[in-house]
Amino acid sequence: MNEDVLQGLAQAVLPSSLGATAAGVVLGLVVGMIPGLTISSGIIIVLPLTFVLEPNVSIALLLGLYVAGMTGGSFSAVLLNIPGTPSASATALDGYPMTRAGEPGRALGISITAGFAGGLFSFACLYFISPSLADLALEFRAQDLFAVALFGLTVICSFAARSLVKGLLSAVLGLLIVSVGQDPVMGTARFTFGDADLLSGIHFLTALIGLFAIPQLIENLHAGEASPGWTQRSVGRVLPRPGDLLRMRLPVSIGSATGAFLGILPGAGGPIAAFISYDYAKKLCRRPEEFGAGAVEGVAAPESANNAVTGGALIPMMTLGIPGDPVTAILIGALLVHGLAPGPMLFIERADFAYGLIFTFFFANVFNVVIALLGVRLFVKLLRTPRALLMPLIAVLCVVGSYALRNSFFDVYVMLGFGLLGIAMRRLDVPVVPMLLALVLGRQLEEHLRVALTGSQGDVTVFFTSPFSLLFLGLSAVSIAWSLWAARAAVGASALR
Repeated sequence: MNEDVLQGLAQAVLPSSLGATAAGVVLGLVVGMIPGLTISSGIIIVLPLTFVLEPNVSIALLLGLYVAGMTGGSFSAVLLNIPGTPSASATALDGYPMTRAGEPGRALGISITAGFAGGLFSFACLYFISPSLADLALEFRAQDLFAVALFGLTVICSFAARSLVKGLLSAVLGLLIVSVGQDPVMGTARFTFGDADLLSGIHFLTALIGLFAIPQLIENLHAGEASPGWTQRSVGRVLPRPGDLLRMRLPVSIGSATGAFLGILPGAGGPIAAFISYDYAKKLCRRPEEFGAGAVEGVAAPESANNAVTGGALIPMMTLGIPGDPVTAILIGALLVHGLAPGPMLFIERADFAYGLIFTFFFANVFNVVIALLGVRLFVKLLRTPRALLMPLIAVLCVVGSYALRNSFFDVYVMLGFGLLGIAMRRLDVPVVPMLLALVLGRQLEEHLRVALTGSQGDVTVFFTSPFSLLFLGLSAVSIAWSLWAARAAVGASALR
């Protein structure tokens, strides 16, 4: 272990650094679990406080909030079926059914433990192979990024198994909504109907709040006071059972590897990693019929991917100065304020600080699992508030969160409109997840497609000559074929009964 590594470790274990990391974890758990708030908004609120702090203390506070925000997002997803963060949308698919079945503590324990495993895996990537992985991600061109986005979009087939027509309809509607705003390549307005508010398009988080929160609020108000699982007096046993730990091994491995790799790719982000991990955990599981009804694997895979994305996103930020997601873009700004420029020179000029950041990320994951497991009963009290107080409070937070995204009441109206759309889709039994995936991936899918075709002057063979693009296109074809085969096998099995 060289001198820079030892100095970095010494900076990370300073009482001030550890205290800031723990404080950031508590803030992250609260911010992540409150619907309508985001990790980015939480960091932006805290960022001015870091200007007067030492650089190692500042980054410790922000990293703690970043790591714990992912875990906090699963709390409301599991207990309320309202994802606190976009990445927690996949966790709600099996976490909330476990809560409805009377096992909220089990679902939370699995999500916390799987997230810790994913965080440790991404720490190992960050420490040992970050330069190599960053170089690999830097080689990705427009056609490769298009293939990655298309690969994520093929997950739609898995979520549309009950009705492929309804699933495709939901996805197409999402892609149409994404097309509103400015052309990603030419910059011209399209489908704005002369409204200036539509020039910037429909914000994904606004749509997410409307699609998930409003229908759930209406359902909770309609269901009566005692029916939802989060009104239970206790969350029960939180530590995962030995049998759950055994079932978590494969999905955690899938989620950790997927999250760390996709976290390195700028713009890929947590939602893609979470849904891809969920999809492949379902394909490789011995009991795929349990998915959507409270499967352990369905909680473990996306949660491990969510936390693995955090370490993966730090790799291009530190070694190349390229933000892997919006949060790391804010972290770059925080470092620049303190006179530290992320990039290859960071490991040369301030190698001690670079390694200190890496070890701080490790301690953030440790504090996250300890504080989350020990304080889960205290944190869920925020969500176990009487319905007469909680439902209006969540509604207010949804409105405030939508408004705060761009300081515009237009986003509030859009959120309410998506809420009505979400209610209609539930009544018609149209899946929401395909639309969610289309909203997440649609814009970058179009942008990378058009940039690739422009660069090749319309030659489509460019997607098959690149090894990375060919690999992901092949995986997309396998994903679609596997889903169709599984659906046909399920129909055949039911016909034999």
